[in-house]
Amino acid sequence: MPSVTVQEAYDQIVAYIKERGGVYGNWYAGIASDARTRLFTDHKVSEEKGAWIYRTCSDDTAARNVEDDLLKLGCDGESGGGDSSTTQVYAYLKTNSTDP
Repeated sequence: MPSVTVQEAYDQIVAYIKERGGVYGNWYAGIASDARTRLFTDHKVSEEKGAWIYRTCSDDTAARNVEDDLLKLGCDGESGGGDSSTTQVYAYLKTNSTDP
């Protein structure tokens, strides 16, 4: 997936959340070097039935900026994780089967 700007990533993720039921507190946002593994293995999101999105940013600082802005909107999650390879920002709708 090609990288997008901070603004594009933020706008696309927020639009997706609003489209799928935009109560931010029901969504988890985070960053990862491999968002698909983080989403489907670690957080146990259903790839087929779950509501999820991720975008690749140009670097970890850009991904962290998007994550911080999503957390400020009220999404669940914690900032400060990852390393310099952590360029993907993701969000998913929390359900009874996701972790958290």
